[in-house]
Amino acid sequence: MYWVLEYDYVDDYLERRQPFRQAHLALAQAAQRRGALLFAGTLDEPVAGALLVFEADDSSLVEDFVRADPYVDNGVVVEWRIRPWNVVVGDWDAPGASPPGAAP
Repeated sequence: MYWVLEYDYVDDYLERRQPFRQAHLALAQAAQRRGALLFAGTLDEPVAGALLVFEADDSSLVEDFVRADPYVDNGVVVEWRIRPWNVVVGDWDAPGASPPGAAP
C-alpha cells in the first residue's frame, strides 16, 4: 500500500530549514535505503510544501517518520497530512520499468 505525506512549510522555509536540512535529509535517505520512502521532493514555484511517497502496510511507518523529522520538530513544517494513495496507473513490473532506487 502507498501513502502520501504532504508537508506545508513556513513562508520563510528556505532560510529556516538550513540548521535542520542535513538531519532531515539523513532521515529521508535512511527511509529510502530501507525501501519505505519511494519519492520525496518540494512543491516549487513558490516553494510552499513537499510530497513524500511511502510504501508500507499501514500509516504507522509514516507517522514515525513525521515524529522523527527535525523540520516538524522545529517549526519548518507548519502542517502535515498522511493520506493513502490508490495507484491506478503505473506498474513497477512492466517491461522497461524500474522501482525507485533500482539501478538503471
